[in-house]
Amino acid sequence: MNCIDVVIVGGGVVGNVLAKGLVESTDFSIALLDEVAPDNHISPAQDKRVIALAQRTVDELHAFGIALEKLQQQNLGAIKHIEVSDKGWLGLTDLHCQDYGLDSFGQVVSLSALTKLVGESLTTSPESRFKHYQPVSVTSVTRVTDYAEVVLSSGETLHAKCVVLADGGRSPLSDSVGISRTTEDYGQTAIICNLHTAKPHEFSAFERFTNSGPLAFLPYDCDINGIVSQGTGFSVVWTVDSAQKDEILSLSDANFIHALQQAFGYRAGQILRVSDRVSYPLALRYAESITSHRVVLVGNAAQSLHPIAGQGFNLGLRDITGLVNTLASASDPGEYAVLQAYSQTRQKDRSATISLTDTLVRVFSNDYLPMVLGRNAALLGLSAIKSAKSAFVRQTTGFGTHTFTKGM
Repeated sequence: MNCIDVVIVGGGVVGNVLAKGLVESTDFSIALLDEVAPDNHISPAQDKRVIALAQRTVDELHAFGIALEKLQQQNLGAIKHIEVSDKGWLGLTDLHCQDYGLDSFGQVVSLSALTKLVGESLTTSPESRFKHYQPVSVTSVTRVTDYAEVVLSSGETLHAKCVVLADGGRSPLSDSVGISRTTEDYGQTAIICNLHTAKPHEFSAFERFTNSGPLAFLPYDCDINGIVSQGTGFSVVWTVDSAQKDEILSLSDANFIHALQQAFGYRAGQILRVSDRVSYPLALRYAESITSHRVVLVGNAAQSLHPIAGQGFNLGLRDITGLVNTLASASDPGEYAVLQAYSQTRQKDRSATISLTDTLVRVFSNDYLPMVLGRNAALLGLSAIKSAKSAFVRQTTGFGTHTFTKGM
Protein backbone atom coordinates (compact mmCIF):
# COMPACT_ATOMS: atom_id res chain seq x y z
CA MET A 1 0.00 0.00 0.00
CA ASN A 2 1.37 3.41 -1.03
CA CYS A 3 0.93 5.78 1.92
CA ILE A 4 1.27 9.56 1.49
CA ASP A 5 2.95 11.24 4.45
CA VAL A 6 0.73 14.34 4.64
CA VAL A 7 -2.62 14.98 2.94
CA ILE A 8 -3.79 18.61 3.20
CA VAL A 9 -7.52 19.20 2.79
CA GLY A 10 -8.12 22.75 1.54
CA GLY A 11 -6.58 24.55 -1.42
CA GLY A 12 -6.87 28.12 -0.14
CA VAL A 13 -4.01 30.27 1.04
CA VAL A 14 -3.53 28.32 4.30
CA GLY A 15 -3.35 24.94 2.54
CA ASN A 16 -0.99 26.30 -0.11
CA VAL A 17 1.36 27.93 2.41
CA LEU A 18 1.44 24.77 4.51
CA ALA A 19 2.25 22.67 1.44
CA LYS A 20 5.03 25.10 0.50
CA GLY A 21 6.46 25.02 4.03
CA LEU A 22 6.49 21.22 4.12
CA VAL A 23 8.07 20.99 0.67
CA GLU A 24 10.82 23.40 1.76
CA SER A 25 11.45 21.96 5.25
CA THR A 26 10.78 18.21 5.12
CA ASP A 27 11.25 15.17 2.89
CA PHE A 28 7.62 14.08 3.20
CA SER A 29 5.34 13.24 0.31
CA ILE A 30 2.48 15.74 0.23
CA ALA A 31 -0.94 15.86 -1.42
CA LEU A 32 -3.01 19.06 -1.56
CA LEU A 33 -6.75 18.58 -2.10
CA ASP A 34 -8.48 21.58 -3.65
CA GLU A 35 -12.22 21.86 -4.33
CA VAL A 36 -11.80 24.77 -6.76
CA ALA A 37 -11.18 24.13 -10.45
CA PRO A 38 -7.92 25.64 -11.83
CA ASP A 39 -9.84 28.06 -14.10
CA ASN A 40 -12.24 29.20 -11.37
CA HIS A 41 -9.93 31.19 -9.05
CA ILE A 42 -10.90 34.76 -8.23
CA SER A 43 -8.47 37.14 -9.87
CA PRO A 44 -6.63 39.72 -7.74
CA ALA A 45 -8.40 42.51 -9.63
CA GLN A 46 -11.83 41.18 -8.64
CA ASP A 47 -11.20 39.97 -5.09
CA LYS A 48 -12.05 42.56 -2.40
CA ARG A 49 -10.48 40.52 0.39
CA VAL A 50 -7.27 42.06 1.66
CA ILE A 51 -5.31 40.97 4.73
CA ALA A 52 -2.72 42.65 6.92
CA LEU A 53 0.29 40.40 7.39
CA ALA A 54 2.05 41.01 10.70
CA GLN A 55 5.82 41.41 10.55
CA ARG A 56 6.45 37.93 11.94
CA THR A 57 4.12 36.52 9.27
CA VAL A 58 6.10 38.32 6.56
CA ASP A 59 9.36 36.92 7.97
CA GLU A 60 8.00 33.38 8.07
CA LEU A 61 6.62 33.53 4.54
CA HIS A 62 10.08 34.57 3.35
CA ALA A 63 11.59 31.66 5.33
CA PHE A 64 9.29 29.33 3.35
CA GLY A 65 10.66 30.75 0.11
CA ILE A 66 7.59 32.90 -0.61
CA ALA A 67 8.90 36.16 -2.08
CA LEU A 68 6.26 38.80 -1.39
CA GLU A 69 8.26 41.36 -3.33
CA LYS A 70 7.16 39.57 -6.52
CA LEU A 71 3.65 40.92 -6.01
CA GLN A 72 2.76 44.04 -7.94
CA GLN A 73 2.59 47.29 -5.99
CA GLN A 74 -1.21 47.39 -5.93
CA ASN A 75 -1.25 43.90 -4.36
CA LEU A 76 1.23 44.74 -1.58
CA GLY A 77 1.70 47.70 0.78
CA ALA A 78 3.55 48.42 4.00
CA ILE A 79 2.08 49.56 7.34
CA LYS A 80 4.44 51.97 9.07
CA HIS A 81 1.99 53.85 11.31
CA ILE A 82 -1.19 52.73 13.12
CA GLU A 83 -3.76 55.03 14.68
CA VAL A 84 -6.33 53.53 17.06
CA SER A 85 -9.23 55.79 18.05
CA ASP A 86 -12.73 55.74 19.54
CA LYS A 87 -15.38 57.68 17.63
CA GLY A 88 -16.71 60.66 19.59
CA TRP A 89 -14.24 60.29 22.46
CA LEU A 90 -10.69 61.35 23.32
CA GLY A 91 -9.17 57.87 23.45
CA LEU A 92 -6.42 57.61 20.84
CA THR A 93 -3.17 55.72 20.42
CA ASP A 94 -0.50 56.27 17.76
CA LEU A 95 2.05 53.58 16.94
CA HIS A 96 5.09 54.23 14.73
CA CYS A 97 7.19 51.29 13.51
CA GLN A 98 10.54 53.05 13.95
CA ASP A 99 9.86 53.37 17.70
CA TYR A 100 10.15 49.57 17.90
CA GLY A 101 13.13 49.05 15.63
CA LEU A 102 10.93 47.85 12.76
CA ASP A 103 10.91 48.81 9.10
CA SER A 104 7.15 48.25 9.17
CA PHE A 105 4.48 46.61 11.31
CA GLY A 106 3.66 44.36 8.38
CA GLN A 107 2.32 44.25 4.84
CA VAL A 108 -1.14 44.59 3.33
CA VAL A 109 -1.71 42.03 0.58
CA SER A 110 -4.48 40.84 -1.73
CA LEU A 111 -5.52 37.41 -0.50
CA SER A 112 -6.02 36.02 -3.99
CA ALA A 113 -2.70 37.45 -5.17
CA LEU A 114 -0.90 35.77 -2.26
CA THR A 115 -2.67 32.46 -2.93
CA LYS A 116 -1.71 32.65 -6.61
CA LEU A 117 1.92 33.47 -5.76
CA VAL A 118 2.25 30.51 -3.39
CA GLY A 119 0.41 28.18 -5.76
CA GLU A 120 2.68 29.08 -8.66
CA SER A 121 5.77 28.37 -6.56
CA LEU A 122 4.39 24.92 -5.81
CA THR A 123 3.32 24.26 -9.41
CA THR A 124 6.80 25.03 -10.73
CA SER A 125 8.55 23.07 -7.96
CA PRO A 126 10.70 20.20 -9.20
CA GLU A 127 9.72 18.17 -6.14
CA SER A 128 7.88 15.12 -7.47
CA ARG A 129 6.78 14.22 -3.93
CA PHE A 130 4.17 17.01 -4.10
CA LYS A 131 0.86 16.41 -5.88
CA HIS A 132 -2.06 18.81 -6.32
CA TYR A 133 -5.53 17.25 -6.72
CA GLN A 134 -8.02 19.68 -8.30
CA PRO A 135 -11.00 19.95 -8.33
CA VAL A 136 -11.82 17.32 -5.73
CA SER A 137 -13.55 17.12 -2.37
CA VAL A 138 -13.31 14.63 0.49
CA THR A 139 -16.19 12.21 0.93
CA SER A 140 -14.96 10.56 4.12
CA VAL A 141 -11.97 10.08 6.42
CA THR A 142 -11.58 6.71 8.14
CA ARG A 143 -8.71 6.15 10.54
CA VAL A 144 -6.93 2.99 11.61
CA THR A 145 -3.84 2.61 13.76
CA ASP A 146 -1.11 3.51 11.27
CA TYR A 147 -2.89 5.64 8.66
CA ALA A 148 -6.06 7.41 7.59
CA GLU A 149 -8.11 6.45 4.56
CA VAL A 150 -9.27 9.51 2.61
CA VAL A 151 -12.00 8.90 0.04
CA LEU A 152 -12.26 11.53 -2.71
CA SER A 153 -15.26 12.66 -4.75
CA SER A 154 -13.42 11.35 -7.81
CA GLY A 155 -13.72 7.84 -6.41
CA GLU A 156 -10.01 7.61 -5.63
CA THR A 157 -8.83 6.62 -2.15
CA LEU A 158 -5.67 8.01 -0.58
CA HIS A 159 -3.89 6.58 2.43
CA ALA A 160 -2.19 9.18 4.64
CA LYS A 161 -0.04 9.07 7.74
CA CYS A 162 -1.35 12.52 8.64
CA VAL A 163 -4.41 14.45 7.46
CA VAL A 164 -4.35 18.23 7.89
CA LEU A 165 -7.68 20.03 7.78
CA ALA A 166 -7.08 23.49 6.31
CA ASP A 167 -10.55 23.83 4.82
CA GLY A 168 -12.00 26.68 6.87
CA GLY A 169 -14.30 27.08 9.81
CA ARG A 170 -17.43 25.48 8.34
CA SER A 171 -16.10 22.17 7.09
CA PRO A 172 -18.02 19.12 8.36
CA LEU A 173 -14.84 17.01 8.37
CA SER A 174 -13.76 18.07 11.85
CA ASP A 175 -17.07 16.77 13.25
CA SER A 176 -16.61 13.52 11.37
CA VAL A 177 -13.27 12.91 13.13
CA GLY A 178 -14.66 13.74 16.56
CA ILE A 179 -13.49 17.36 16.94
CA SER A 180 -16.27 19.70 18.07
CA ARG A 181 -16.40 23.48 17.68
CA THR A 182 -17.70 26.26 19.89
CA THR A 183 -19.45 29.11 18.07
CA GLU A 184 -20.32 32.54 19.45
CA ASP A 185 -22.23 34.80 17.07
CA TYR A 186 -21.28 38.48 17.43
CA GLY A 187 -24.41 39.72 15.66
CA GLN A 188 -22.13 41.74 13.39
CA THR A 189 -21.36 41.75 9.66
CA ALA A 190 -18.14 42.87 7.98
CA ILE A 191 -18.61 45.01 4.88
CA ILE A 192 -15.48 44.97 2.71
CA CYS A 193 -14.51 47.36 -0.06
CA ASN A 194 -11.64 49.34 -1.56
CA LEU A 195 -11.60 53.11 -1.94
CA HIS A 196 -9.57 56.12 -3.01
CA THR A 197 -9.12 59.23 -0.87
CA ALA A 198 -8.03 62.82 -1.42
CA LYS A 199 -5.05 62.59 0.94
CA PRO A 200 -2.17 60.08 0.60
CA HIS A 201 -2.18 57.22 3.08
CA GLU A 202 1.56 57.61 3.83
CA PHE A 203 1.60 53.92 4.89
CA SER A 204 -0.83 54.59 7.76
CA ALA A 205 -3.49 52.15 8.96
CA PHE A 206 -6.47 53.23 11.03
CA GLU A 207 -8.59 51.27 13.50
CA ARG A 208 -11.66 53.32 14.44
CA PHE A 209 -14.02 51.97 17.07
CA THR A 210 -17.72 52.77 16.68
CA ASN A 211 -20.84 51.69 18.57
CA SER A 212 -21.57 49.00 15.99
CA GLY A 213 -18.00 47.66 15.85
CA PRO A 214 -14.52 48.46 14.55
CA LEU A 215 -13.81 50.21 11.26
CA ALA A 216 -10.41 49.52 9.70
CA PHE A 217 -8.66 51.41 6.88
CA LEU A 218 -5.56 49.62 5.54
CA PRO A 219 -3.17 51.34 3.09
CA TYR A 220 -3.67 49.52 -0.20
CA ASP A 221 -3.40 50.97 -3.69
CA CYS A 222 -6.12 49.53 -5.86
CA ASP A 223 -7.92 49.76 -9.19
CA ILE A 224 -11.46 51.18 -9.10
CA ASN A 225 -13.28 51.57 -12.43
CA GLY A 226 -9.98 51.62 -14.30
CA ILE A 227 -8.40 54.24 -12.03
CA VAL A 228 -5.36 53.02 -10.07
CA SER A 229 -4.56 54.92 -6.89
CA GLN A 230 -1.02 56.14 -6.35
CA GLY A 231 -0.55 56.23 -2.59
CA THR A 232 -4.17 57.21 -1.93
CA GLY A 233 -5.90 53.83 -1.76
CA PHE A 234 -7.30 51.91 1.19
CA SER A 235 -8.90 48.55 1.83
CA VAL A 236 -11.78 48.89 4.28
CA VAL A 237 -13.38 46.48 6.75
CA TRP A 238 -16.47 48.14 8.22
CA THR A 239 -18.14 46.19 11.02
CA VAL A 240 -21.85 46.93 11.37
CA ASP A 241 -24.78 45.49 13.27
CA SER A 242 -26.11 42.61 11.17
CA ALA A 243 -29.58 44.20 11.22
CA GLN A 244 -28.13 47.18 9.29
CA LYS A 245 -26.29 45.14 6.66
CA ASP A 246 -28.91 45.06 3.91
CA GLU A 247 -29.70 48.76 4.25
CA ILE A 248 -26.02 49.74 4.00
CA LEU A 249 -25.26 47.38 1.12
CA SER A 250 -28.22 48.75 -0.87
CA LEU A 251 -26.90 52.33 -0.73
CA SER A 252 -25.71 54.01 -3.89
CA ASP A 253 -21.99 54.72 -4.13
CA ALA A 254 -22.55 58.36 -3.17
CA ASN A 255 -24.71 57.52 -0.16
CA PHE A 256 -22.37 54.73 0.93
CA ILE A 257 -19.41 57.11 0.78
CA HIS A 258 -21.36 59.66 2.84
CA ALA A 259 -22.25 57.08 5.52
CA LEU A 260 -18.69 55.75 5.65
CA GLN A 261 -17.27 59.27 5.85
CA GLN A 262 -19.57 60.02 8.79
CA ALA A 263 -18.37 56.91 10.60
CA PHE A 264 -14.67 57.34 9.85
CA GLY A 265 -14.14 61.08 9.65
CA TYR A 266 -11.63 62.92 7.46
CA ARG A 267 -8.32 61.48 8.65
CA ALA A 268 -7.53 60.53 5.06
CA GLY A 269 -9.42 63.42 3.53
CA GLN A 270 -12.50 63.09 1.37
CA ILE A 271 -13.41 59.67 0.01
CA LEU A 272 -13.42 60.03 -3.77
CA ARG A 273 -14.58 56.66 -5.09
CA VAL A 274 -15.47 53.22 -3.81
CA SER A 275 -15.47 49.70 -5.26
CA ASP A 276 -18.26 47.15 -5.14
CA ARG A 277 -19.00 45.89 -1.63
CA VAL A 278 -19.06 42.35 -0.24
CA SER A 279 -20.01 41.16 3.24
CA TYR A 280 -19.78 38.21 5.59
CA PRO A 281 -21.20 37.48 9.07
CA LEU A 282 -18.85 37.57 12.05
CA ALA A 283 -18.56 34.95 14.75
CA LEU A 284 -15.93 33.38 16.95
CA ARG A 285 -15.50 29.69 16.09
CA TYR A 286 -12.83 27.53 17.63
CA ALA A 287 -12.15 23.82 17.86
CA GLU A 288 -12.10 22.33 21.34
CA SER A 289 -9.02 20.38 20.28
CA ILE A 290 -6.76 20.96 17.27
CA THR A 291 -5.65 17.33 16.98
CA SER A 292 -7.23 13.90 16.85
CA HIS A 293 -5.90 10.49 15.83
CA ARG A 294 -3.87 11.07 12.62
CA VAL A 295 -5.64 14.44 12.09
CA VAL A 296 -4.60 18.03 12.80
CA LEU A 297 -6.34 21.38 12.27
CA VAL A 298 -4.74 24.66 11.14
CA GLY A 299 -5.98 28.15 10.23
CA ASN A 300 -9.71 28.83 10.22
CA ALA A 301 -10.39 25.13 10.62
CA ALA A 302 -8.83 25.50 14.08
CA GLN A 303 -10.21 28.95 14.88
CA SER A 304 -12.08 31.70 13.02
CA LEU A 305 -11.67 35.13 14.60
CA HIS A 306 -13.29 38.54 14.32
CA PRO A 307 -11.20 40.74 11.97
CA ILE A 308 -10.56 43.28 14.74
CA ALA A 309 -6.79 43.94 15.02
CA GLY A 310 -6.23 41.70 11.96
CA GLN A 311 -5.15 38.61 13.90
CA GLY A 312 -6.96 35.73 12.15
CA PHE A 313 -4.67 34.87 9.23
CA ASN A 314 -1.56 35.73 11.22
CA LEU A 315 -2.56 33.27 13.93
CA GLY A 316 -3.28 30.70 11.22
CA LEU A 317 0.18 31.15 9.75
CA ARG A 318 1.72 30.63 13.18
CA ASP A 319 -0.24 27.36 13.25
CA ILE A 320 1.44 26.45 9.96
CA THR A 321 4.91 27.40 11.18
CA GLY A 322 4.43 25.46 14.41
CA LEU A 323 3.27 22.38 12.49
CA VAL A 324 6.10 22.56 9.94
CA ASN A 325 8.68 22.94 12.71
CA THR A 326 7.19 20.01 14.64
CA LEU A 327 6.98 17.70 11.63
CA ALA A 328 10.47 18.58 10.40
CA SER A 329 12.01 16.38 13.12
CA ALA A 330 9.42 13.58 12.94
CA SER A 331 9.66 10.26 11.12
CA ASP A 332 5.90 9.62 11.27
CA PRO A 333 3.99 12.93 10.88
CA GLY A 334 0.75 11.50 12.26
CA GLU A 335 2.16 9.80 15.35
CA TYR A 336 0.30 10.62 18.57
CA ALA A 337 3.33 12.09 20.35
CA VAL A 338 4.13 14.31 17.35
CA LEU A 339 0.63 15.78 17.11
CA GLN A 340 0.47 16.26 20.88
CA ALA A 341 3.74 18.18 20.74
CA TYR A 342 2.27 20.44 18.05
CA SER A 343 -0.88 21.01 20.11
CA GLN A 344 1.13 21.97 23.17
CA THR A 345 3.32 24.43 21.26
CA ARG A 346 0.23 26.22 19.95
CA GLN A 347 -1.79 26.35 23.17
CA LYS A 348 -0.46 29.59 24.72
CA ASP A 349 -0.40 31.71 21.55
CA ARG A 350 -3.77 30.41 20.39
CA SER A 351 -5.49 31.08 23.73
CA ALA A 352 -3.95 34.54 24.08
CA THR A 353 -4.93 35.66 20.58
CA ILE A 354 -8.48 34.31 20.78
CA SER A 355 -8.90 36.04 24.16
CA LEU A 356 -7.42 39.32 22.86
CA THR A 357 -9.70 39.58 19.82
CA ASP A 358 -12.83 38.47 21.68
CA THR A 359 -12.19 40.97 24.49
CA LEU A 360 -11.57 43.82 22.03
CA VAL A 361 -14.84 43.06 20.22
CA ARG A 362 -16.88 43.04 23.43
CA VAL A 363 -15.22 46.11 24.94
CA PHE A 364 -15.22 48.27 21.81
CA SER A 365 -18.58 47.37 20.24
CA ASN A 366 -21.05 48.99 22.62
CA ASP A 367 -22.17 52.36 24.00
CA TYR A 368 -22.53 51.37 27.67
CA LEU A 369 -21.09 54.47 29.35
CA PRO A 370 -18.90 52.81 32.03
CA MET A 371 -17.43 50.56 29.32
CA VAL A 372 -16.87 53.55 27.02
CA LEU A 373 -15.08 55.47 29.76
CA GLY A 374 -12.99 52.44 30.63
CA ARG A 375 -11.89 51.74 27.08
CA ASN A 376 -10.96 55.38 26.49
CA ALA A 377 -8.89 55.36 29.67
CA ALA A 378 -7.23 52.19 28.36
CA LEU A 379 -6.44 53.82 25.00
CA LEU A 380 -5.00 56.89 26.70
CA GLY A 381 -3.00 54.67 29.06
CA LEU A 382 -1.74 52.59 26.14
CA SER A 383 -0.59 55.80 24.48
CA ALA A 384 1.20 57.05 27.60
CA ILE A 385 2.81 53.86 28.94
CA LYS A 386 5.71 52.64 26.80
CA SER A 387 5.77 49.11 28.26
CA ALA A 388 2.04 48.69 27.54
CA LYS A 389 2.56 49.81 23.95
CA SER A 390 5.46 47.40 23.53
CA ALA A 391 3.40 44.50 24.87
CA PHE A 392 0.54 45.35 22.50
CA VAL A 393 2.91 45.59 19.52
CA ARG A 394 4.55 42.28 20.44
CA GLN A 395 1.21 40.47 20.44
CA THR A 396 -0.26 42.06 17.32
CA THR A 397 2.93 41.68 15.25
CA GLY A 398 3.08 38.00 16.18
CA PHE A 399 6.04 38.13 18.57
CA GLY A 400 4.03 37.92 21.79
CA THR A 401 5.18 34.37 22.55
CA HIS A 402 8.31 34.45 20.45
CA THR A 403 11.80 35.86 20.93
CA PHE A 404 12.02 39.29 19.34
CA THR A 405 15.29 41.15 19.04
CA LYS A 406 14.60 44.10 16.73
CA GLY A 407 14.85 46.86 19.30
CA MET A 408 11.74 46.28 21.36
